[in-house]
Amino acid sequence: MSEGIDLFQIFSTVTGALQDNKSTLNKADSYNENHGDNMVQIFELITKATQEKKTEAPSNQLEYASQLVSKATQSGSAQMYVQGLQNAAKEFTGKGITLEAVMPLIQMLLNGGSSSKASAGNDLLGSLLSGLGGASDDDGLDMGDLLGAGMAFLNAKDGGDNNLEAIADALVSGTAIGQSESSHRAQSGQVVANTVLQLLSGFGK
Repeated sequence: MSEGIDLFQIFSTVTGALQDNKSTLNKADSYNENHGDNMVQIFELITKATQEKKTEAPSNQLEYASQLVSKATQSGSAQMYVQGLQNAAKEFTGKGITLEAVMPLIQMLLNGGSSSKASAGNDLLGSLLSGLGGASDDDGLDMGDLLGAGMAFLNAKDGGDNNLEAIADALVSGTAIGQSESSHRAQSGQVVANTVLQLLSGFGK
């Protein structure tokens, strides 16, 4: 992962997916009708930051991205992602981006400024993607987390989602954005997670 995919590649791919879904996300936002526009702007800024700081450590890229987003927009969604970027910058200080780290990173962004850990979707997903069952951290992982992520996965499958979409739904469901009263935020979070999953599933093929 560290050799094949970097943060710029991840966020530029997500930005493209949000562009494709912008109209749908705007319609889902019954109050302001601009959530799609806001999400595209947020991830364009994150992509710009990772491009400008591409030679620097991931933590520096993420911190710079939080600064760009914070200065450019004050939307509620933007502020959640600013907090997520700042938390991720602290978490990844001195660390590179590995295969197992990508989805925990995305889930951290989707968790915004919440102090609580997201459900075990990140650990569960790391194991699914790497094929290294048990290779993930045990921090915050308990039977309730596993059951919650598993039930969300099964519910999504019952709804007709394919495997990646179902995993994305389960992963997003444990985050602050996934649990937001604004359903359009959960919807955009699913676009983000599903896009990254698709990107990772093709890595190395």
